[in-house]
Amino acid sequence: MFEYFPGNYVWNLGVVATLNSGGLIDEVDRACRPIREIAARGEDAGTPDFLRAWTALTDQLAARAEEAERAGHHRTAGKLYQRATNYLCQAERLQSASHPDRLATYRRVLELQQKSFDNGDPHTTRVAIPFEGTSLPAYFTRSPAAGPVLIMWNGLDSTKEHIYASGVGEELAARGISTLMVDTPGSGEALRLGGLTARIETEGWAAACVDYLETRDDVDPARIGLAGWSLGGYYAPRAAAFEKRLALVVAWGANHNWGAVQRRRVEREGERPVPHYWEHVRWVWGFDDLDAFLDYADGVHLDGVVEKITVPFLICHGEGDRQIPLEYAHRSYDQAVHSPARELRIFTAEEGGTEHIGLDHFPYVRDFITDWVADTFHALAGSSSSR
Repeated sequence: MFEYFPGNYVWNLGVVATLNSGGLIDEVDRACRPIREIAARGEDAGTPDFLRAWTALTDQLAARAEEAERAGHHRTAGKLYQRATNYLCQAERLQSASHPDRLATYRRVLELQQKSFDNGDPHTTRVAIPFEGTSLPAYFTRSPAAGPVLIMWNGLDSTKEHIYASGVGEELAARGISTLMVDTPGSGEALRLGGLTARIETEGWAAACVDYLETRDDVDPARIGLAGWSLGGYYAPRAAAFEKRLALVVAWGANHNWGAVQRRRVEREGERPVPHYWEHVRWVWGFDDLDAFLDYADGVHLDGVVEKITVPFLICHGEGDRQIPLEYAHRSYDQAVHSPARELRIFTAEEGGTEHIGLDHFPYVRDFITDWVADTFHALAGSSSSR
């Protein structure tokens, strides 16, 4: 993996994710160069400096976008707003949950993202998914024709804006598939503005998403799939085991026993995805006490669960993932004995995509997954029409 900040895995992961989601190397370098020495203090200490540096870059791009918008150059404005969103979103992700500017920063992310849609992407719209008396915020990218749709879920620290920046919606649309990018409880806007925290039973989130999609006349209700990356590699398979209206499922990173990973992290084993880690996970899951959280997290696993998956199941994992053990990918595959079409894809250092969820070669992993989803939906359509 490209390591701009030697020895600082968490910051490096943010830089690589940014560059592989539409960031430009010159812009990232200009933002990061002044804080290279600060990074040596550790992943936690310099995060306010990281936010200041990347906010300055965001300000610069947003000002240029506004000029382009006033001039009627909407395509240029849309691209500038999108890169500004990408940069600020990654900087916000690294902040402490208690950082005084975090909420205001995320509100600005939402504003910039909407401006990117208004100027450059008329096929993506903001939607609200009814859920337990409130709603889950989401973006819907519509394919050119009515048909299948993939629900896409976050992990522990990402947001629907990260999903959009990854290009997965654009790639699926080019393959005739719409995408519903959702901030589930414990992530993104659902957590920051809605106060919704994560839970073990993710099938309720899936039911809400499917219920919503079944109200749309541009969706084939028989071809609704679900993918989740990082911690979504637990969320999505868990949901597919119990929500039987789903037609396929993807674990983009095999998070088979996330609870066990937390026990290892307490012992300082493996890498962590964000600074201020224990504050972050307690925020996501709604716990004040670390021991109580760890006891609850022991239940975040897929043993006895993936056996209940009865649809095609793709598991993707990086051979060199420093956060989630490779053995979990094999465990999910070995236990998913009732999936009619299960596939395990391990990405190696030689080809790229070996790091966590393939962030070191993100487009490569993304395109493999979108091809698999397209092929699987095509096969499902064929088997349905032959009956």
